[in-house]
Amino acid sequence: MRGMHRYVLHNDEILDAHAMHACFGQTGLMNGWGVFSTLRIANGVLFAYERHWARMRHDAQRLRVPFPTDPEDLKSRLHKIIEANDAADATLRVVVIRNHGGPFEGPGITRDYDIVAFTTDLADWSDNVRLALKPQARHAQCEFAGAKVMSWAFNLAWYEEAHEKGFDEVLLLNERGEVSECTSANIFAANGGTVFTPPLTSGCLPGVTRELLLEDVRVPGITVEERSLMPADLEAADEVFITSSTRDLLSVQTIEGLKISTSGVIMEKLRQALVDYREFYVHDHVRRTEAVYNRG
Repeated sequence: MRGMHRYVLHNDEILDAHAMHACFGQTGLMNGWGVFSTLRIANGVLFAYERHWARMRHDAQRLRVPFPTDPEDLKSRLHKIIEANDAADATLRVVVIRNHGGPFEGPGITRDYDIVAFTTDLADWSDNVRLALKPQARHAQCEFAGAKVMSWAFNLAWYEEAHEKGFDEVLLLNERGEVSECTSANIFAANGGTVFTPPLTSGCLPGVTRELLLEDVRVPGITVEERSLMPADLEAADEVFITSSTRDLLSVQTIEGLKISTSGVIMEKLRQALVDYREFYVHDHVRRTEAVYNRG
């Protein structure tokens, strides 16, 4: 089973993951009051870091979680744990935990928030996924819909239940019966050269890979758009796939209770375009870093 690497980042320190460093009086730790993001590390570069930072900061403001003010300072801290774990091609999770507030705050806590980050090996995903179906799983009208917060127990419970039933992930519907997302992935449906993904009004999380496909990754003859989707729209699609920072794009093979097509032609073109985009991003980042170093 995959697990976190030996060292973790705790604020400015690199610590052994086996030792206890948390304080039970941290309000955010005991109540899931914090925000997080999961990033792909490619050749030592935090891919699409700017988008992850912007989403975390936005969610922190919504949830009243104190948050770092300097993206470059946080980035430099994250590179410490990448180097400590020799994790040049891996997955990184960063969490910002609120420390104060609520009736059960512990004594002697001086920091407004704690930063925790760790790395893991890249997951060995299969070529396609099987989705269970969960109605009434997202409340699109909720003030905090789409926020990526530490309170993740519902998603984990549904994910575990799906695996017990022989599925890989869970397709979550909102209170209107619309398709929203999976527990940790966005979903897309292709019809010809047009690809649709649910809008944020569905209650889905604004995934970074989702944003890249909507805004930056381009394939001639293919357009990616937002559109409200019902389960019947997935049955009518030529193909269905999911996206996330750790999975890239994965074809959906089956959806519980639905009959879907699995051509994968459009998905494969977009997947390759995303890989090409990431390679360009990494190359450009290395080039700019070397230029700054040479000027210094």
